[in-house]
Amino acid sequence: MSGVFYDRFERHAHGEGLKAQSTHYCAGCGHGLVHKYLAEAIGTLGIQNRTVAISPVGCSVFLYYYLDVGNTQAPHGRAPAVAIAHKLANPESIVVCYQGDGDLASIGLAEIVSTAQQGLPISVIFVNNAIYGMTGGQMAPTTLMNQKTASSPYGRERSMGQPMKMAELIAGLDGPVYVERVALFDAKQRNRARNAILKALTLQVKNRGFSFVEVLAECPTHLKLTPRETEQWVRERMLPAFPLGVKKDDAREPWFRPAAPLYDADQVLAVIGGSAAAAPRFCVEFPSHIDAHDVALKLAGAGGDGAQTAAMLIARAGINEGFDATHIPSYGPESRGGTSYADVHVASDEVLSPASPNPHVLIAFNAPSLERFAPAVRRGGIIIYDNSVITAPPAVARGVAIHGVPLARIAADLGNPVVKNIAALGALQAATGLFPADTFLTAIRQALSRKGAALASNEAAFARGAASIAAATDASAGPGCGRMQADGVPCALPSDDCDACVEAGRYARETRGVHSG
Repeated sequence: MSGVFYDRFERHAHGEGLKAQSTHYCAGCGHGLVHKYLAEAIGTLGIQNRTVAISPVGCSVFLYYYLDVGNTQAPHGRAPAVAIAHKLANPESIVVCYQGDGDLASIGLAEIVSTAQQGLPISVIFVNNAIYGMTGGQMAPTTLMNQKTASSPYGRERSMGQPMKMAELIAGLDGPVYVERVALFDAKQRNRARNAILKALTLQVKNRGFSFVEVLAECPTHLKLTPRETEQWVRERMLPAFPLGVKKDDAREPWFRPAAPLYDADQVLAVIGGSAAAAPRFCVEFPSHIDAHDVALKLAGAGGDGAQTAAMLIARAGINEGFDATHIPSYGPESRGGTSYADVHVASDEVLSPASPNPHVLIAFNAPSLERFAPAVRRGGIIIYDNSVITAPPAVARGVAIHGVPLARIAADLGNPVVKNIAALGALQAATGLFPADTFLTAIRQALSRKGAALASNEAAFARGAASIAAATDASAGPGCGRMQADGVPCALPSDDCDACVEAGRYARETRGVHSG
């Protein structure tokens, strides 16, 4: 066992002096004994170099300072999910989840239940001291009836729910092979706890399945009792609510023999449809005509409109060109017909925030999305909307160009309704010059590398989307028009600051309610 524990507790006093030889736990805390039994089991089985311990959030958050094994720190309650990843990525590893009652039975309840039902050979050590220890002594799912805590100062009463019996809950699932509840309040119970933890790890070594050991432990600090009094409290108060003993012990044969994980880079790339080759680049420079350093876009519509796919393609196009790019999706509750929008950023150096509350560009596939997000488009920005489904676009702020493009009609004419998002990318390219057309087409071809039959209709949709912008621009251009102002009205003057223009009054009258498309 001595080789499994580190010689010093490095977190305190830089590993020097008396503090380096003591734990961070309070006097009488049960965690120290559980750590000891876990270390003994690892040493007895000779699995130190194979063991990965998942540390939780809670009093035992510093488990990795004690056990000289592989260690991973998991977000609050998510240790079982992390354990699954470790076990599947390295099937020969011995994975131990070490969690407290607030971590496992509250915020991590979904994770532990689904992981237990999955039944992979993983060992879970669950320390139940009936309290949220680290965060200040609040009521936990395992807090006893009438027990006073920081968040139940008059005691836990019926409206707060009953204490959760985790061992019984886990034993009721089909996945686990072994579930036992043990305690620490006397020598007999400590020996049982030691043996239970050893058995849980042994079952994993033999690839027999998922095991769960619940340990009733002492917390003198929040009970405001001495260590000896706390042991008595566990015996007299916790045992009636949490009966000790084996809750499940199935004699299953070894079954976990997964295929060896792939570590060959070429094989992995082939599986995910990736490539080690650098994508061709067509940009001469960053699109600083939109923003000097960071272009923000928002794409919105109903589920199924393809906003998320289009956003992903924009981000991929930016990355192909050597820029930093992010895509953050947001979905409504429905997979089809509900709201869906995506925020995209393309930055010359680094995206500092992936959200786009005030985008430079909005692509709206339906009326609710246009109504909701159009007012947030910043001055000088551009809106592209589907005018085959939006017949009456709202008024937009002065200085914002708005282009109606028949996205759904383009897709229908091509006999492929799902390519309206690609038509939107063509319109985006023509209206903004964000990237050259070849940049977008390269990203589209990458995405369709395994769907060659769909490539022609997607490329045609892109071309028609771009042509719609060009046609609208040509139709609105008048004699002497030198360029398009940000409000979409032809202007022969060199300034793009409409408020400073000498003909601002006339332009304001002419642009009211005017848009292309």
